[in-house]
Amino acid sequence: MSLSALLAAAPSPEPGGSLDEAAKQAGNAAGWVEENWSTWLNTGLRIVLIAAIALFLRIAVRRALTKLIERMNRSAQAVEGTALGGLLVNAERRRQRSEAIGSVLRSVASFLILGTAALMILGAFQINLAPLLASAGVAGVALGFGARNLVTDFLSGVFMILEDQYGVGDQIDAGVASGEVIEVGLRVTKLRGENGAIWYVRNGEVKRIGNLSQGWSTAGVDVQVRPTEDLEKIRAVITEAAQEMAKEDPWTERLWGPVEILGLDTVLLESMTVRVSAKTMPGQAVGVERELRWRIKVALDAAGISMVTGAPEEAAEGADPTAGVAAPSAYASATSPQSLATTPIPPPSTTK
Repeated sequence: MSLSALLAAAPSPEPGGSLDEAAKQAGNAAGWVEENWSTWLNTGLRIVLIAAIALFLRIAVRRALTKLIERMNRSAQAVEGTALGGLLVNAERRRQRSEAIGSVLRSVASFLILGTAALMILGAFQINLAPLLASAGVAGVALGFGARNLVTDFLSGVFMILEDQYGVGDQIDAGVASGEVIEVGLRVTKLRGENGAIWYVRNGEVKRIGNLSQGWSTAGVDVQVRPTEDLEKIRAVITEAAQEMAKEDPWTERLWGPVEILGLDTVLLESMTVRVSAKTMPGQAVGVERELRWRIKVALDAAGISMVTGAPEEAAEGADPTAGVAAPSAYASATSPQSLATTPIPPPSTTK
């Protein structure tokens, strides 16, 4: 049978069937929309409300933190230039510390607020959050293992700043490096060493910190003199030199207490050591030691008291110059029994 005959035998579609079916589908769609429009509206309003509240809280918290940081900076600037400000407050240190704390707090607040809002929006869409949270937990653990050094540096920097362990301008000994702090960051602390080198120290590598700029420092000077000198005269000379130094600027501010003579530190056959100590402003111990050592040397020279150095003394007059010469060897003489015993035996003659 041909194709034309099959087409002729097939029943023709009714024109009204397709229109009725389309109308029915449109009616079903309209009914479904009418039944669910309230749910859509409720979900949309909930999402808009969550986003609006999250943005409002984020802006409010960030502004509050900014005002708090500005107030901290104003309190530091209020005492700057005064005696109290010069001793206890470092404006640059306070500024960097407050800015670092503010940056950390703003970042944490934004992460918590926006992260919570995102989870609430996903929950409004009836999305199961359990697999998402489980995947995020696994990804966080993997990231923590991969970037554990970075996380350690960041957390150590946060606690160092919050606890105010050191700041800009402090002289610290961080174990791996020592010097003056010129910048404090969340990951790296920048130090300037004694020779001018800049050290970048990761906060996670710092196991101990010795801050030489907090509280007060101690200047110590050892005065070595001959054991035959008069101790009372030495005490009087050092005390007078220290009192004159304490009356002059800038030592009157750098010395936070009287210069004390602690007594004899060591007594040897050729010298004795007098220990001198003084409490100083933080970070000024080295300068006070140098100035105090200078003035003590000048005062002792003026009083006729000579200080003992580490140079070896000259040989005493009348000493035997051959005392340090070794005894001559018995092998030096060719006729000595030792030399004759070590003389090689000549080979036998082969001539007849």
